[in-house]
Amino acid sequence: MIFAQCVAGLALTLPLLRLAVASCPPGCLCACDILSCGSQGLEQLPSHIPVSTGSLDLSHNRLTRLEEAAFLGLPRLDTLRLAHNRLTGLAPGTFRNATGIRRLDLSSNELHMVEHHYFQELISLEELLLFNNRITRVESRALAGMGSLHRAYLSHNRLTDFPFFSIQEHSHPFLGTLDLSSNRMSRLPMEDIAALPTYVQSGLFLHNNTLICECSMYGMFRRWEQRGFGSVRDYREEHTCLVFGERRASIRFFQHGRFFENCTLPPEGTPGEPETSLMAYVGDPVLMDCKTSMRGHHLSFLWISPHQEYIIPPGNNGTLRMYVNGSLEIMEARIADSGIYLCMAIDRQRLQNETWEVNMTVTTRYIEVEPFNTGFTTLLGCVVSLVLVLMYLYLTPCRCWCHRRPSPPGPTSPANECSAQSSMLTPTPPATTEGPGRKAGSSKHVVFLEPIKEVQNGRLRPSLAPEHPKLTQLRGDADSISSVFSDATIVP
Repeated sequence: MIFAQCVAGLALTLPLLRLAVASCPPGCLCACDILSCGSQGLEQLPSHIPVSTGSLDLSHNRLTRLEEAAFLGLPRLDTLRLAHNRLTGLAPGTFRNATGIRRLDLSSNELHMVEHHYFQELISLEELLLFNNRITRVESRALAGMGSLHRAYLSHNRLTDFPFFSIQEHSHPFLGTLDLSSNRMSRLPMEDIAALPTYVQSGLFLHNNTLICECSMYGMFRRWEQRGFGSVRDYREEHTCLVFGERRASIRFFQHGRFFENCTLPPEGTPGEPETSLMAYVGDPVLMDCKTSMRGHHLSFLWISPHQEYIIPPGNNGTLRMYVNGSLEIMEARIADSGIYLCMAIDRQRLQNETWEVNMTVTTRYIEVEPFNTGFTTLLGCVVSLVLVLMYLYLTPCRCWCHRRPSPPGPTSPANECSAQSSMLTPTPPATTEGPGRKAGSSKHVVFLEPIKEVQNGRLRPSLAPEHPKLTQLRGDADSISSVFSDATIVP
């Protein structure tokens, strides 16, 4: 009985397995909700794509055109990759009934224009990749209706201008990256760019264009550099301009600012942009308020960090806490937390939004050290000097107390020993008279000076001079010491 049930169940399962295997197009790879048909030489879309497909990869093929409703019947389609094909255009209604697409990659194709009907159905699109095409023009309504767009990449094309007025904050409240680098723009519409929200300006990449060197252009990029925008900070050396429009006179204007010495740079702050500045120390908590004039129960708040990180209640990673009223709290401030924070208050019912910008600076707390007290150092110097003097007076190595008294002549006389020892204390070294014509050395070694009397008794005793010439010299030195350290006047 059990065996029969197993056979019956297997008989019912085999057709389903065959259907699942047959649903994967030939040459493609199916894995759960992923369908990869890359590098298969396809010239048209596969005839049958599984309904459960959420990520569809058709890159590195030979597709030249996409027809109307090409992705019909794929309600779960989230990511579509069409890079490295030969697409020259998109038919109207290509993405009809595929409004759930959030990531679209059309890079490295042969598109010449971005027409207004290309993406009008993609209301949920967050990331659009159009780099490395041949695009020369983007129509003013091409990005309209894409209110969820976060990132758009149009670098390495042939654009000479761009409709900046079409991406104001009321239409694209989440746009944080717009890459227009490596194109052919020679002049920028400064007024339209200045009217963009700060979060769009901070993610606007314009390096490696053929910009003509102008004061307004230079002033804008200098201000972006001062505010720490990543679009300038990370590509500082790739910002160039042409002096007098000559292609051979391209300079890196951040490194050669002398060409703009006569330019008057614009003042800090952009008219119409609310901004506040906060300063905190490392380790301190910081609370930033989101100020808005809108009121109602339908308001929602969103913060964008300097690192283009989106923050919604209740916060993230345990370092940032966001409250229902829109306030953002940094639990423990770090140096890396410095930069421009942007709060967006959104009223989805009235289709309105407002932004508030906070410039946060986090520094290290320094403890001021009191300078040395000069009076204390002077007193300390006097004490040290006094100690040294006392050490010299009472800790002298030689403690010989000599008294001048007569002694019998002889080589081992105590008087001779005392004279020899006292000669070590004399300020003048003992004279040597071993050879005729020799004179005593004149070098002196003085450690502690006292007044020396002009009259010194250096006479030799005539009774000892003939018998002991050396002793006579030593005795003369001893007399000299007595005359130096004695207060009595010695008369020759």
